[in-house]
Amino acid sequence: MSTGRKMYSFSNRANPEFFTTLKARVNEYFETNKIDRHGDHRIIIKSVLMFLLYLVPYALIFTPLAENTLIFIGCWVAMAFGAVGLGVNVMHDANHGSFSKNKKLNAIMGRCLNLIGGNARTWKLQHNVLHHTYTNIEGMDQDIDVPGVLRFSPHQERRWFHRFQFIYAWFLYGLQTFMRTIITDFANAYKYKKQGLVRNKAEYRRLMTSVVGWKTFYWIYALALPLIFSPAPFWLVLIGFATMHFIAGLLMAIIFQSAHVMPDCEFPLPNEKGSMANNWAVHQLQTTTNFSPKSKVFSWFVGGLNYQIEHHLFANICHTHYRDISKIVSSTAKEFGVQYNMQKSFVRAIWEHGRMLKRLGTA
Repeated sequence: MSTGRKMYSFSNRANPEFFTTLKARVNEYFETNKIDRHGDHRIIIKSVLMFLLYLVPYALIFTPLAENTLIFIGCWVAMAFGAVGLGVNVMHDANHGSFSKNKKLNAIMGRCLNLIGGNARTWKLQHNVLHHTYTNIEGMDQDIDVPGVLRFSPHQERRWFHRFQFIYAWFLYGLQTFMRTIITDFANAYKYKKQGLVRNKAEYRRLMTSVVGWKTFYWIYALALPLIFSPAPFWLVLIGFATMHFIAGLLMAIIFQSAHVMPDCEFPLPNEKGSMANNWAVHQLQTTTNFSPKSKVFSWFVGGLNYQIEHHLFANICHTHYRDISKIVSSTAKEFGVQYNMQKSFVRAIWEHGRMLKRLGTA
């Protein structure tokens, strides 16, 4: 199989002035206001808080406080929110190179995904290369490819049980981060080797060594040490660990899926020559939805990913700037007649995502 980057191309003929004009206006915004497009003190403060939200509860499960069942489970719940916070605020920007000007610091902070059970190397291939380039394109965007279990695209085969996916999908979402810790990263590494995204055997060995090494580290500190040294009984440790992963997986899934598997989003396919009908920027707006633009607190916690359109167009800009540049993006899209999808709240976005799951399961 060819690499994804060589398989499909985007048309430069359709609405070519849109992205050129948009980039010029966004660049002008940063230059006029003398603002760096990378992270500033805000993302540093947020990173410290998210690390504390994850690590402090972890430390507490080894103390006598863990003898109280409610406190013990509460620590695991707090760790779930800390893990999500690290994922969407720290590692996400860092692995896109927008956390800092310093490439080494980006690399270090990007690896905090390894700390919470994932793997930064496989994630960048899945997310940066495939998802951000080929958003909602069947066979290329792995975020909409859950073979057999869920139907995220109208171009995928529909099976009888998909009619119930609007009910059971939420449970499967809760398994997402847990599956990543035991199988997803291994499967992805092998898949990317077959696709040519991992270029040679030496690179594949390094990738698998990274996956195995970090997974071993994660399972030792996240589960083995609490089982051995926490004063809580082993069965309660297992419940706490499972609770943490379920909450983290559910939150991560609905944040990302509510941005792309939506009634207003399109699922375009290439023509016979492998060419898409639109240019890349227009494609991103057609396949992406923003939500909850007025909630500053929510936007702060989810790393600005309620502004998914801005993120997809300008992934090299830190999420702390998305709210401001969204005004430029929306007005420019309106000027050029390009759709700009928006849901007023996160609750509404989840509702619409559920409706889309039901529609895809029956039609």
